[in-house]
Amino acid sequence: MMVKTFTEALDACIDEMAEFLRSVRRHLHANPEPSLEEFRTTQDLAGHLADAGVPFRVVPSGRGIVAGPDRGLDGLPRVALRADIDALRMQDAKLAVPYRSVRDGVMHACGHDAHATMALGATLALHRCRDHLPGPIPWRAIFQPAEETGDGAIEMIRAGAMEGVSAIVALHVDPELEVGRVAQRAGVLTADCRDLRIVVRGRGGHAARPHQAIDPVAAAVQFVSGIYQVVPRSVDVREPVVVSISSIHAGEANNVIPDQAVMEGTLRSLGQAARERACAAIQATARGVSAATGAEIQVEFLQGVDPVINDPVVNAAMAQAAFDVVGPDRVGSIPHPSLGGEDFAAYLRLAPGAMMRLGVAGASGWPSLHSPRFDIDERALVLGARILARSVVLLSEGGPGDA
Repeated sequence: MMVKTFTEALDACIDEMAEFLRSVRRHLHANPEPSLEEFRTTQDLAGHLADAGVPFRVVPSGRGIVAGPDRGLDGLPRVALRADIDALRMQDAKLAVPYRSVRDGVMHACGHDAHATMALGATLALHRCRDHLPGPIPWRAIFQPAEETGDGAIEMIRAGAMEGVSAIVALHVDPELEVGRVAQRAGVLTADCRDLRIVVRGRGGHAARPHQAIDPVAAAVQFVSGIYQVVPRSVDVREPVVVSISSIHAGEANNVIPDQAVMEGTLRSLGQAARERACAAIQATARGVSAATGAEIQVEFLQGVDPVINDPVVNAAMAQAAFDVVGPDRVGSIPHPSLGGEDFAAYLRLAPGAMMRLGVAGASGWPSLHSPRFDIDERALVLGARILARSVVLLSEGGPGDA
């Protein structure tokens, strides 16, 4: 049967790659690399691009790729698709699958292996079907490292990944949605995230004589208990805010009161006013505990990631692509923003963009993101690649008219 439209051409190309995409994802899943170490992953993806003749360049760090046509497209605005490629430092607990991580203490528990695979599929399809597309389509693919640490998007931007980009799209897998379903949301999608570092300085001494010391551990315990009570009572209950202390380090001996305790955590919010009130409450708690215990408490709010705010036009184009791929009745709305973080937000400072959720749960469901048993229904790979490729064309000049 003759291919008549660009959508049929893209779909046919991606369908032919289904087994290839599954093998790519399984290879990436079995050979994960954590943030800032994605050298082999970059080379593996670069090899596939080179084999297909796709123009690309590896960024100076050797951990990330910018791909897409340049020749004959000077001055035309580009639509970018982005995928993250890093894994998490956690043990893969899946024992019965052949693609279980071979690297102790590292696994793809957030679906970045799937993101990279779907973006690769869309990239190869856009390249191979270029003669079927409605005119010249200036697209770009960004394979980004270090999303989990919040460093990768900035690195790619500094390497020129966003030069000339007029819009950017991305997918994130969602194990709470069954495969074949998609969820979208215009406006705020994820939270503003700030890292916390708290240093509590006291005066060390013998554990049997606490009255001769200033115990930083006791002060730290009071501080954590205090902010968990004070912050929720200081912010409008209609404005979601969460503060969590996830790391406490102090002392090395059971009979010594240490000089200091160091804590780390996260503050997440959906609005500037709520964040500022939460920060003020945390600082006030630090001053109160310091006055009560004699310990010095220093609180640092470190730069994290901005909220992802989906552009309504880009989001609508992605939604249309999803309608065409899975059907309108299988594209739902995300009712509330997530308090998770995503450094995709950094790209949105430079161009409008949108991120959608792609269902990856099988009939019996899958464990949640960041679970040691995380996995996906691999039928989602073809669907994601189709949505990304169609979105790029729809957002490019002249694309939708010939669909």
